[in-house]
Amino acid sequence: MTVTARLTATPAGITLGPLSLIADGSARNFVVQAQAGRFHGFVVRRGDQVHGYVDRCPHAGLPLAKVLDQYLTPDGEFVACDWHGALFDPTNGLCVAGPCAGHRLMHWPVAVVDGEIRTIEPARSPGA
Repeated sequence: MTVTARLTATPAGITLGPLSLIADGSARNFVVQAQAGRFHGFVVRRGDQVHGYVDRCPHAGLPLAKVLDQYLTPDGEFVACDWHGALFDPTNGLCVAGPCAGHRLMHWPVAVVDGEIRTIEPARSPGA
């Protein structure tokens, strides 16, 4: 049996689709297949802004949603881990409640470029 590695990053320049693919105030799962393995992430849309995260809870390492694309709480205010109830700020990935409070979701650098959601280079910290 061949096991495909689960990646935590993607190269820049991958077009995921038009911004309209994700309704404002919702989220969508994306799987990117690469030679080295498969990447699982999701993108949250807030107006014309998008925020991407690796689909892995920092508490237990499981994918966050039990149902595809159902990453947000019913009111759309938080990203929720369906397994342990952790709640995350959708704009920065900070866990604000639950077993991993104070930790963050792993950022997946995405942006809207010419109306398309694309992977981008990660931001570098000063002095890097």
